[in-house]
Amino acid sequence: MKKQRTIKTEVDTEYGKYSIVLEPEKDMGGYMVTAPKRPDVVTWGKTQAHAKRMAKEAIECSIEGDVLIAAEKEGIVAIRRQRVIA
Repeated sequence: MKKQRTIKTEVDTEYGKYSIVLEPEKDMGGYMVTAPKRPDVVTWGKTQAHAKRMAKEAIECSIEGDVLIAAEKEGIVAIRRQRVIA
């Protein structure tokens, strides 16, 4: 069986290209993905293609979240918080 290796590549997002790192996930299989310039982004994909799609989505969500937080601080929007009861 061919040993998987760490892969450094890029994904195109709505906000430009971002470097990502795909690391083989030994326990679940597939790839764990991180984005060095977006430290809050960690995701997983079953295949390289799936991992790249998940990374694109996670990066876009991270950027959009930052924009919303900045807009709330400026008083442009009000984010309603809901309580989660477990």
